Amino acid sequence: MILKNDLILRAAKGESIERYPVWLMRQAGRILPEYRAVRNSLSGFKELVETPQFAAEVTIQPVDILGVDAAIIFSDILVVPEAMGLEYQMIEKRGPWFEKTIKSEADLKYAEFDFDIEDRLGYVLEAIKLTNKELDGRVPLIGFAGAPWTIFCYMVEGSGSKTFSEARKMLYTNPKLAHDLLSRITKVTIQYLKAQIQAGAHMIQVFDSWAGILGTEQYAEFSLRYLNEIANAINEVPLTLFSKGAITSVGAIAKLNCNTVGLDWNMDIQAIRAEIGDSRTLQGNLDPCALYSSHAEVADLTNKMLNSFQSKRHIVNLGHGVYPDVDPEKVKTFINTVKEYEIKY
Repeated sequence: MILKNDLILRAAKGESIERYPVWLMRQAGRILPEYRAVRNSLSGFKELVETPQFAAEVTIQPVDILGVDAAIIFSDILVVPEAMGLEYQMIEKRGPWFEKTIKSEADLKYAEFDFDIEDRLGYVLEAIKLTNKELDGRVPLIGFAGAPWTIFCYMVEGSGSKTFSEARKMLYTNPKLAHDLLSRITKVTIQYLKAQIQAGAHMIQVFDSWAGILGTEQYAEFSLRYLNEIANAINEVPLTLFSKGAITSVGAIAKLNCNTVGLDWNMDIQAIRAEIGDSRTLQGNLDPCALYSSHAEVADLTNKMLNSFQSKRHIVNLGHGVYPDVDPEKVKTFINTVKEYEIKY
């Protein structure tokens, strides 16, 4: 299928673009009344994730309503640990919760890695196929997974946390077990991402949401090592690595075999561009809270960010996911400001 809008793919590859492409992390979600209508008709979040027709519907909503340059498949990073053997629940206002966790070698029975991806995660692959059919080439579709370190955090901790002290404790008390689990997660993640590409994903993003809780040396050992495996394995489509909070590791991330490095809002675009040059596309990085400003301020802040790019190699996004109580009209102002901006390079 020929894509009518391939801006984001060209930007990722460093090819010529007529304007910067723009999309948002968590663009399919609670900011849209249309999403809430679908979500409220179902038993819960997991039914939405696991039902291809509904996942496809909410994936396409931001393309229709907000005018973004890419869709990202509606799913969750925690489908991977569940497929491996750790079932999770999504508890309203509390987030994910796992009844079982990995605390010892004996618990590795809940971390299977030799199984048929299609059998356990086929609902995601079917949603990708259905979404592409309904998009009919309007924009590319992004597939994704959580980084091994971030998935490890949930499998060891059993829930969300500000510190993930249980997960970090294992790095000191049983590093061999930590590496064993991370290796298993990595093997499954690579198979899963390749299956998404086979199903029709035009681009892949790996989210390391909890990168920032590790120091530089620990991040190199317990995350970068496994991101490197993924980056070397995923060569069919452009790859974005987004490591939130890993400010001291951005240069090392940019040396991995990826196309795009995602930046959170605490990362300085000009400093990072000066460090890595034009070898990689950067993605980001407006503070999500900027969208609480007035429409005029949103436009001004967006233009200020755009003026800092110093390169065509940029995909516009927020520095993290859009917050659920943001006015969709402010999101449209952000997107339209990007679309109207004249590239100076």
